[in-house]
Amino acid sequence: MSILKKMIKMISAIITAAGKNRRMEADQKKLGMELKNKLLLDLQGKPLIIQTLEHVRNTIVDRSIVVLGHFSNEIKSVLENYKDKNMKIISNTNYDVQLSETLLNGANNIDEGLFLCVAADQPTVSTLSMNNLIKNIQKCSEPENIVSILARRETGHLNSTEGLGMPFVCHSSLLKKYLPGKNDNLNPILGDMFSDGVEFYGVKPRDELELTNINHWDDYLKVRKLFK
Repeated sequence: MSILKKMIKMISAIITAAGKNRRMEADQKKLGMELKNKLLLDLQGKPLIIQTLEHVRNTIVDRSIVVLGHFSNEIKSVLENYKDKNMKIISNTNYDVQLSETLLNGANNIDEGLFLCVAADQPTVSTLSMNNLIKNIQKCSEPENIVSILARRETGHLNSTEGLGMPFVCHSSLLKKYLPGKNDNLNPILGDMFSDGVEFYGVKPRDELELTNINHWDDYLKVRKLFK
């Protein structure tokens, strides 16, 4: 078996949990509520981040890495009670970085292969959809040159990366090529990949709830009501 085929067989997950929580905190202040990081909010009896991690653990990934930053102490205290021998927890050295730096930190601390990249505040993305992202790229003839991503609009082969973000699956070599030196949000970096000829394939979400980003208090209430 070639080195490349071995790398394609290895599937890892990077879960980013390093955000500043600014929008949720602003809503909580406005509503006169106790301030609490959105990743620690209750969702069916468990912290929101744990629901995300359980969906990831139930996929076909071999191992996962959670990258912390802001609020790392609070989040780590919750993760210490979550037992997963295939999960590693690390923290950004500099907390004041953008998503690209958090993803790169994860990529540099886990084995080469296919990476499932998920935000910790995406508990609505089902194990089924995560597996579909992975399986879609596994059957490609050039898996090292494709990004399999949850579709926001069109599905199949995409003509644009507009509006796209996590979750997605790609080969580790793409992240290590495009992330260094880019302290930025994800979408512009995906655009750079697309401009260089990287293929993008949009996978249909299970339902509209999977496309909900939990940034504001109203988002959380919507997810809490509909989450199954």
